[in-house]
Amino acid sequence: MRIGVFLSAADLDERYTRPAREFAELIGKAGHTLVWGGSDTGLMRVVADGVRESGGRLAGVSVGFLRQWARTDTDEMVFAEDLSERKALLLARADALVVMPGGLGTLDEVTEILELRKHGLHDKPVVLLNTKGFYDGLALQLRRMEEEGFLPTPLSELLITATSPAEAFVCLTEAVDGAR
Repeated sequence: MRIGVFLSAADLDERYTRPAREFAELIGKAGHTLVWGGSDTGLMRVVADGVRESGGRLAGVSVGFLRQWARTDTDEMVFAEDLSERKALLLARADALVVMPGGLGTLDEVTEILELRKHGLHDKPVVLLNTKGFYDGLALQLRRMEEEGFLPTPLSELLITATSPAEAFVCLTEAVDGAR
């Protein structure tokens, strides 16, 4: 399975790096491929290191203006022209998607993949790994959007929320297996 991950390239506290590393090790030990933003910095590096060190493969999708931060020991690496193309390539190359803590770029990515899913433009499972309640505010807003009629598709059909790396991995695996 090729697991796409959206997450921060910033250096973060252990409360975020430890769960990210745990999730990465689950990917690697299962022999899966990480499809990620290709950066060798911050949380992106933590996840790539964890996947690589536990036996998984790395497929990076970076963008030209971030080339200097791209990881060099990947199994695959492509460079998109811009951030829009990068998101499209990440989605196209993954069988399932996981959203981990991140900043504006990650928020942009998750809203776009949910919008595309809402319109039936992809049917890949999307798991929100809500580490330490990081996405509680987003989850609250999404529920409000659903309750007040702003989401024509039930939230449960767009997104699976998990609070631990193990739960996220199980949800992802079950969703992919159920789709086959």
